[in-house]
This record gives sequence, structure tokens and C-alpha cells, in this order.
Amino acid sequence: MDRTLEPLSGINWSAAWFASWRGTGERVALRCGAGLPLHDALNLEHGASVRFVEQQRLPLGVAYERYIFDSGMCPTRPGPHDFFNGLCWLQLPLAKQRLNALQAGQIAAEPAASAVRGLVRDAITVFDENGLLLDAPPALWGALLERDWQRLFVELRPLWEQARVLVFGHALLEKLVKPRKDITAHVWRTHCPLDNLAETDAWLAEQFTAARFAAKPFTPLPVLGIPGWWPRNENFSFYDDSLVFRPLQKHSRK
Repeated sequence: MDRTLEPLSGINWSAAWFASWRGTGERVALRCGAGLPLHDALNLEHGASVRFVEQQRLPLGVAYERYIFDSGMCPTRPGPHDFFNGLCWLQLPLAKQRLNALQAGQIAAEPAASAVRGLVRDAITVFDENGLLLDAPPALWGALLERDWQRLFVELRPLWEQARVLVFGHALLEKLVKPRKDITAHVWRTHCPLDNLAETDAWLAEQFTAARFAAKPFTPLPVLGIPGWWPRNENFSFYDDSLVFRPLQKHSRK
């Protein structure tokens, strides 16, 4: 097996954050373990709005996002990063296609010589890589915006039974292969039932606009603080680490 794919064999698919990705992910990982290139393993699944191809198909000097938009093909490197990106394309094709269209539109609007991403492109990339969707009662959302971690995770802990969480960002999924306390997501609030990926996909595709991304509608959340996600947070001293659970700074208030 390609050594860049070795981490796929060590994924703990029983972890809460992988719940929505497990079925497809296990099948693709098994094919890669048997020696199939990642792009071919992904193409054996159905649902993606792109075709996966080897990374070498991306022409020099052509932006990755623009190439996908123009060709309908997604250059794919072996390894966990593009593995999880492929899973997202397979299970949330409308949302991923909408993000790609927004990226391509922003690229077309940028000066040809610009090497700097604009505000909208930057926000799209942040969410595509590190986004998390949260459907939660208003009290939880309010505590999260205030970064009142004790209230969010301790006082209001029973309310988390009513919350639904979906990891969207493929880089975030990659990080969670080897979980550590300081992994932090960029959270987008949703009122869509996250247990149904088809409904979530359609809802997201409608929500994603350049104006929404320009406003950066995210808030940070250390994901291993979520009740039920990590055994260590059953001891509430877990949340006393101010280097991870940072208080809201005055200039951060909106």
C-alpha cells in the first residue's frame, strides 16, 4: 500500500465525528488498502458531482478550484486530506459544487496578477477546510457566541442531547484521525436536520452565498469539548484549560 494512505487503515470509524462518513469511508479505505489508487477508489462510489482524477491532471498555473469548475474533474492526491475531501464530494455534492462555483467566480473577478485570496475566497476556504455545522437550542448557541465554556459544556450539558453536529471540513476530519484537545472548528449555525445528509446538502447549497461568506458567519468551537465526543471531558476540569477554551475578547464582540 502507498505509505501516504497508511493513516486510512488506522481511522477509528466508531468516533462520533466520523458517524456520517463511516459507511462510504470504510469502503473507500478498504479499496485503497487493497492497492487501488484513491481517485479510482472514490470513483467506484456514486453521488459526487465531479469525477476524481490523479493530481497530475491539474495543469501548471491553473487554479485548482477553477480547474474543477471548468472540467468537472477533481485532482486527487493520495493521503487522508484528499480522502476526506472526496467523501465530502460524495455525500454533500450540491454544497461542494456550490462552494466550487463561488470560488471560481471569485477567481474570475480577481486581478490576474493577484497572489492574495480575497475576503470571500478566504472565508470559503476556511469553511471548506475546517467547518462544522451545529443545530442546537438557542441557549447553547448563545453560550457559544459568548464563549462561556462552563455554561456551554457544564451548566447546559443536558441540552446537548438536543443538538446535532456535522463535521464538514475535510482538513478538520483529517485532524480528528489523531484527536487532540486543541482542535478547533469554525462553526456555522444551521436549522436543518443534520441526520439527513440529502436535506442538509440541499439546504447548504441554498445558504452558501458570497455575501454570507463575506460576513464570516463562523464562531470557534474546540470540538473535543462536545459532550459524548471525548471521554476526558467527563471530568469538568477538562474545560479549565484557558489555552484551549479561551475567553471572548472585547474586540471579538459583534
